[in-house]
Amino acid sequence: MMWAGRSGLILGVVGFYFLVGCATGPQVARVEAGTVTDISGRWNDTDSRLVAEEMVKDALGRPWLEKFTKGSGKPPTVIVGTVVNRSTEHINVQTFIKDLERELINSGQVEFVAAKGEREEIREERKEQALHSTEETQKGPGKETGADYMLKGVLNSIPDEAGGIKAIFYQIDLELFDMANNKKVWGGQKKIKKVIERKRLGF
Repeated sequence: MMWAGRSGLILGVVGFYFLVGCATGPQVARVEAGTVTDISGRWNDTDSRLVAEEMVKDALGRPWLEKFTKGSGKPPTVIVGTVVNRSTEHINVQTFIKDLERELINSGQVEFVAAKGEREEIREERKEQALHSTEETQKGPGKETGADYMLKGVLNSIPDEAGGIKAIFYQIDLELFDMANNKKVWGGQKKIKKVIERKRLGF
C-alpha cells in the first residue's frame, strides 16, 4: 500500500511538470525583418532579398541599359515574368518576384509596368470607371504602356547529405528578353551553397 501511495505521488508530480512544460509553449523573440535567420538552411527571406539586390544591380550595370537609353532618349520599361521553382524545396517564388520588382522600381533607372494578374484587375477598374465615374476623371482603354523588356528566371537546387551533414546548393538564373525581337540582352547567375551540421545528442 505504501509503494502504491508513493508511485501515485511520483506520477502526480511527473504529470504536474508535464502540464507545466506544455503550458509554457514556444519561446518567441521578435526581431527586425532584415535580420538573418538561417535556422533550417533552406531558402529563406534573406536569400530572396540578397539575390534580388545583387542580380538587379548586375543587370542594370550592363551595356543593354545604356544602349537603349541613348537610342530612345528614355529609360526602358521592364516587366517581371515567371520565375520557375525547379528546386527540391517548396519555395514561394512570389516573394522573390516582389523583391526583384522592388529593386527595379527603386533603382530609378527603369520604368515598370504591372504584371499580368495586376493588369487584369486594373482593366476591370477602368470598366467600372466607364460606367460610374465622371467623364473628366475616367481612364479610358488603349493607353497602357507596353514593356520593352521582360525578366524571367529559374531557381534550381541540389541537396547532398551524409553522416549528419547536409549541403544545399542553389543556382538562380535570370534572363532579360527584348520584347520586340525575343533577343536575350542579359543573363545573370547567382550560386549559394549552405552546409548544415546536425548536432548529435550525447547521454
